[in-house]
Amino acid sequence: MTTAPFGSWPTPITSELVVAAAVSLAEVRVDGAEVYWSEARPADGGRTQLVRRAADGSVGDLLPAGSNARTGVHEYGGGAWWVQDGVIWFTEWADQRLYRLADGTAEPLTPVPAVERGDRYADGDVHGDVIVCVRERHGDGEPRNEVVRLTAHVPTDEPEVLVTGPDFVAAPRLSPDGTTLAWLQWNHPSMPWDAVELVVRDLATGEETVVAGGPWESVAEPSWQPDGSLWFVSDRTDWWNLYRWLPGSDIEPIVRIDAEVGVPQWRLAGSRYAVLADGAVVFARRRAGSDALAVRGTGGLIADLDLPFCEVGAVRSAGGSAVVVAGTPTAEPGVHRVTPPGPDSDTVVVTLCAPRDLGLDPAGVAVAEHLSFPSVDAGGEPRTAHALYYAPASATHTGPEGDAPPLLVVIHGGPTAAASSSFSVATQYWTSRGFAVVSVDHGGSTGYGRAYREELLGQWGVIDVADCLAVARRLADTGRADPARLLIRGGSAGGFTVLSALARPGSPFAAGADHFGVADLEALARDTHKFESRYLDRLVGPYPQDRETYVERSPIHQLAQFSAPLIVLQGAEDAIVPPAQSEMIVDALRSTGVPVAYLLFDGEQHGFRRAENIRRALDAELSFYAQILGFELPAAEGIEPVAIENL
Repeated sequence: MTTAPFGSWPTPITSELVVAAAVSLAEVRVDGAEVYWSEARPADGGRTQLVRRAADGSVGDLLPAGSNARTGVHEYGGGAWWVQDGVIWFTEWADQRLYRLADGTAEPLTPVPAVERGDRYADGDVHGDVIVCVRERHGDGEPRNEVVRLTAHVPTDEPEVLVTGPDFVAAPRLSPDGTTLAWLQWNHPSMPWDAVELVVRDLATGEETVVAGGPWESVAEPSWQPDGSLWFVSDRTDWWNLYRWLPGSDIEPIVRIDAEVGVPQWRLAGSRYAVLADGAVVFARRRAGSDALAVRGTGGLIADLDLPFCEVGAVRSAGGSAVVVAGTPTAEPGVHRVTPPGPDSDTVVVTLCAPRDLGLDPAGVAVAEHLSFPSVDAGGEPRTAHALYYAPASATHTGPEGDAPPLLVVIHGGPTAAASSSFSVATQYWTSRGFAVVSVDHGGSTGYGRAYREELLGQWGVIDVADCLAVARRLADTGRADPARLLIRGGSAGGFTVLSALARPGSPFAAGADHFGVADLEALARDTHKFESRYLDRLVGPYPQDRETYVERSPIHQLAQFSAPLIVLQGAEDAIVPPAQSEMIVDALRSTGVPVAYLLFDGEQHGFRRAENIRRALDAELSFYAQILGFELPAAEGIEPVAIENL
């Protein structure tokens, strides 16, 4: 092993490797003997391609050249495509119209909207010749979110509106006989992880029943089963668990465990469980910062499957098996067919879409360690928070004896999301250079029950910051991080936490990176998209009644305490956190003399999808830290230095 300063180790994990042949797997569907999935491809301009694995094992792309299966509903999308009997329906990103794809030809089914890209479709269900789906209609005032019905195989002049009135709707699903519609609905200021109702309607009589949900219950993922029962995920007992309802009967718990089957529905069409042909259920469950696949057998016994998966993105039924998108601590997500064990057989896994073979030495791969650590609440009272820690890892280099590595504190978005323990080349980009990384599941994160998720209510910018400070100081105190080289980075809501932490008096951080984060809470409350337009009512307080709190917690009003250098990265077309948020903090730091770097990426929205921009963002951030902390970058990578003002 060669001894070299932490942070400057040569590594095979360059920004080029991060994006080379990279795909982001999201949704998966099963259609008879065929399996379909979506791939977001940075090297192809970030567009989402649909891929089919045929019954004979052949794999091929499906969308015509230039097409992009991506919906703008809620801005975050999800559920942009579905399939039945070899026919695909998808929302085209360019115009947001719904298309039917058969025999390689894509035909629009929905009319040209009155406002360009103004009618957006998602989260559909096909029953014979009928589709029901979500439509988000933009025009004057706030967009309308509705459930609509249209013919599945021929163009329509105007879809029929079935459900309108609630601020939001999701997951419209037709019963097996086509006579009953189920859907989810919620209203401002709730988010789908706060208060959601599951409603069913007899389409002949119009009679409606609220099956589950209410002011303090989040319901997700309704699915009808062949026996006419309706299954769904609910957090009515603190954890998102699995339940079943049969008309005329009481709700029955199917999976009740101290773990999360569900996840926050930032994106539509989530799928965390699958009912198999024999009645067994394969489901994902999250506990202590990691997913696992589990099965509830036909006798009711629940058991984890002995599999390496630690992050499960989707679960779908395939007869006697489940098809999943899942990653492990040492491999990116792939698509796998999982057959649960039987009386005389073990679990069988067949990989349908393998993760990239990066050719890495296992000794150079950092694996997450779950941490629970002491923190405090808004009143200074003790509480416990959580994180995933990655130690520096290299097959060829080690740090000087007695030295501790620089620490990169990473804040997830949401802020209700969660840190991931699955292998990420972007994380290894840092650890393989000699950085330690800790991804913080601060109060408000998912994976620890509803009570933990609600710790952030009214406390955004307080609890999350306290947990970031606590984990950084703890790792420094225990010799796992250099107290003089503590760094913090985050995107979106995580960017707000970064700015808030850097503006905290006595902040221990030497520098930070803000990826499209929030600098001014008031401006966000006035100028963001419908889905999150009232989110801050719960995270901060009702606006404008609690305007004083908004001002107090906004980093843009805390510049007197802000002295650490900052790099800001922003998409020019971001409708969720507009560029003005980044520009106001950059302009303010310029005027106060704080070292600051700013990169604006044309053509990018909320998060970077294009290969060249992902590379530049990573390398610019590394260059920024190298200049601030004073270490050399490997010359072989040819990283272009980022310009830092006021340095």
